[in-house]
Amino acid sequence: MTSIWLLLSDLFKWSFGFFDFAGNILNWILFIAACVLFVYWCYVLVSTLGGDKDKTYYSPTEGKHPYYDPKIMKKGE
Repeated sequence: MTSIWLLLSDLFKWSFGFFDFAGNILNWILFIAACVLFVYWCYVLVSTLGGDKDKTYYSPTEGKHPYYDPKIMKKGE
């Protein structure tokens, strides 16, 4: 009976070591993915708006969705 408990103990020790290893791998994968997304975000910001390109930037939705629309918000109602 003691050998069964020792076997279970070894199994639990191995499983905790495996979860620790898998957690570290997952953390590194998520960290690298976040770094790639951040670098891409910085690249898009610099390539789109860097070097005074923001002066010639045209927004396709500018003026089409105003915050206050007088047709919707009327006084006295």
